[in-house]
Amino acid sequence: MLLLLQAAPLLLLLLLLISGRAGPAVACLAGLAASLPAVLLTLPQPGLAPGFLAWETLRAIYLAMQPVGVLAGGLLFHMAVTRLAPAEEASLTLSPRRVFAATLLGGAFVESVTGFAVGAVFALAGLRRMGLGGAPAGALALLALTLVPWGGLGPGTALGAALIGVPPQALALATAGPHVLWLLALTPLFWRLSARAGVPVPGREKLAQLLLMLLLAGLLLLANLALPFETAGILAAGLPLLWVLWRLDPPRGPAGWRRALTMLAPWAGLTAALLLARSWHGAPALHPWPDLPPLPVTHVAVVLWTVALLLLALRPLGAGAALADTLKRARRPVVAMILYVVLGRWLAGAGVATALADAAAGALGPFAAYAIPPLGFVSGMVTGSNVGSNAALMPVQAALGQAAGLMPAFAGGLHNSAGAAAAGMSFGVTAMICGLLADGTRPAQIWRLLLPSMLAVVLMGWGWLAFAR
Repeated sequence: MLLLLQAAPLLLLLLLLISGRAGPAVACLAGLAASLPAVLLTLPQPGLAPGFLAWETLRAIYLAMQPVGVLAGGLLFHMAVTRLAPAEEASLTLSPRRVFAATLLGGAFVESVTGFAVGAVFALAGLRRMGLGGAPAGALALLALTLVPWGGLGPGTALGAALIGVPPQALALATAGPHVLWLLALTPLFWRLSARAGVPVPGREKLAQLLLMLLLAGLLLLANLALPFETAGILAAGLPLLWVLWRLDPPRGPAGWRRALTMLAPWAGLTAALLLARSWHGAPALHPWPDLPPLPVTHVAVVLWTVALLLLALRPLGAGAALADTLKRARRPVVAMILYVVLGRWLAGAGVATALADAAAGALGPFAAYAIPPLGFVSGMVTGSNVGSNAALMPVQAALGQAAGLMPAFAGGLHNSAGAAAAGMSFGVTAMICGLLADGTRPAQIWRLLLPSMLAVVLMGWGWLAFAR
């Protein structure tokens, strides 16, 4: 009976989100209400529950404010860059390489900085300018969301690391292993989707695209090994993207160079600012709880807001409206983020997450660890974000991994990869893309096309687990 009560919050959350009867915030509120009996019965001293809930809620709000700041800063940066960028042409020449550049490279690069599925919106806009539409275009746009663990400069990865008590750099590196396998498996799927969209990829171009994806995968691993993990997605997608854009449309004359530099400067400046900030060791920081990560003045959210506000200052006319619009767009995901982190802290702090993991490990025996990738996939699919997926299930998954003999960072990396990959194909994100297509395309049509990607998430996770063990 206790085990059923402990599982009830997560089961209710998943059922409400899958059924579509409640949005992320309402579903999480229901999960919080359902968690109260489990918390009361799991705590060693139930009489201390009110104080425990208040204390863990304060800690959760502090934890949540870091990804919230990154999310809002990423949206503001994107808006500032859009205001500075030259007006784009009405259409683009359709070619296999342009489709590849708009999705697996360009969209992934934009998502690495902004998060919040903006990369898919960017990719879809490029595909529409090439004359593509329907379910194939929607599926291709969602392939832009392949670097979600590093999307928005990695707030979900940082939060997941804080929830299980490992360094975020270690979790990012553990995530990169299974994620690279999944990325490489997507290349044949891209060719198939491109052909379905009416743009078949010839053999020589397939070889070039495969080499570019191998380069992206290698850069992703190297960046997580040697550089701040927040910059890994920017560098991994950005460097191949620069080469492809140069080949497609090299700058011609002074005007062309000015346009190219104007478009590149904000992204290069942000990357340089992030690297400079991470090189400042011992920066002043807010650190109210010793067991939670500090919030230094060099935090990625602070850097994002600073750079975005500086960009807005270059064109001050209408900057106030841009800021207000960004805060309005961020309101709903911010509320959902905070609620998910509160739920995660309540379940982890009370010991509910550990109890569920121990029960799962006992039931599955030597195969317990193999439950991590499918559970991660489900959490990402229904929550629709890396932050939500990690806040909801990361403590449970880490405890499950520990019960199966895995290191916390390794188990967390498996979950982080699977949950983030599924978030890019989630109910909410797919519905948003269908709304932007506005041509009658339904989510089920897109999911049928992306079924190989969904299967690959779990299979590659299992393969990585089997290889590492």
